[in-house]
Amino acid sequence: MARPVRICRIIGRLNIGGPARHAILLTDGLRARGYETVLVAGQEGPHEGTLRDLAAERGVAPMLFPELGREVRPGRDLVALAKLVRLIQQLRPDIVHTHTAKAGALGRVAAKLAGAPALVHTFHGHVLHGYFSRGTTGLFLAIERHLGRLSTKILTVSEGQRLELLGLGIGTPHTVDVMPLGLELDRFLRPGLRRGEVRQELGASPETALIGIIARLVPIKDHGTFLEAAADLCRRRSNIRFLVVGDGDLRSTLERQAGALGLGARIHFLGWRRDLEPIYADLDLVVLSSRNEGTPACLIEAMAAGLPVVATRVGGIPDLVGDEKTGSLVPPGDPAALSRAIEALLCDPIRRREMGRLAREAVYPKYSDAALIDRMDDLYSSLLATRTDDNRRTTRGTRR
Repeated sequence: MARPVRICRIIGRLNIGGPARHAILLTDGLRARGYETVLVAGQEGPHEGTLRDLAAERGVAPMLFPELGREVRPGRDLVALAKLVRLIQQLRPDIVHTHTAKAGALGRVAAKLAGAPALVHTFHGHVLHGYFSRGTTGLFLAIERHLGRLSTKILTVSEGQRLELLGLGIGTPHTVDVMPLGLELDRFLRPGLRRGEVRQELGASPETALIGIIARLVPIKDHGTFLEAAADLCRRRSNIRFLVVGDGDLRSTLERQAGALGLGARIHFLGWRRDLEPIYADLDLVVLSSRNEGTPACLIEAMAAGLPVVATRVGGIPDLVGDEKTGSLVPPGDPAALSRAIEALLCDPIRRREMGRLAREAVYPKYSDAALIDRMDDLYSSLLATRTDDNRRTTRGTRR
């Protein structure tokens, strides 16, 4: 009896966010398709939150490598690399699939050293814009170009990101494909079931406009621009509040900024929340002020809940949000433009409802976990079939 197809999936960490959710859902969902997956993950940061509870709910037991952290630390990185090489040699997987930048670098090198037959990497976003200095970014770009040559397939979560990577010289048109995120969206399709819960929790009336941002509190998300836009709106509207859902290293800094801007009781820092259904059910708009993005899970979830969004025109967001159709797009780092876009939608509830309807149609079922499983199964099957054909050709050539 043939053994199941074996996948070694490597991700930097299972912190709260789209990449970790994507990896967990793939590991669980492909089990019924005849795949046996070993999920390897590093250590989450102290303020990042974790999705290990979701993994446990899905029957996924990740193999934790503490050395596989977010920061570049040569000593620990070499230990992680050695451990990955040994693991891949022992597992002999049919495919090694890496996710996120650090795991993608160490995992692909380890897979090559261990002789893995097929190597896939997913760019959920990238660190080639907005994260580091020009010199550091140039070094990382050179590394990614080399890693691209090692990869059997490179996956991006949007067409815009695919074109961006190709423009940077990473991969080729033949090796770089689009693989949209897949999330548990069914739970957001009936927001009326949970409507009113968060307003009651916050003591907000049904007439109060609630604007939310759901994201890690880290520099790339640029919450500072969101707070400045919120302060501008508060000067013109009395019946409005803002929710900041998420946590991170910048929380205390952002809380101080909110105080300095006079937001006071108008803003609520809620930390990490697993119960996002009532959050989306009570929001009027979801905002994202990032300076760089792949395909943000929070926007997909908000759109599935029938909400229009206001977001920055960066990374893969324009592939997800149709400007003036399912939301509004604004330049990054522009609080005035963000404030105007939010105000325009708040003033037009009929337009807001129509945008929300179109938003749901745009993301569901395209970005559902079921659609992701189908697409990834097709990709893996194609890679395995190609490998089998190559082996047959090699065998026939040897016999001659």
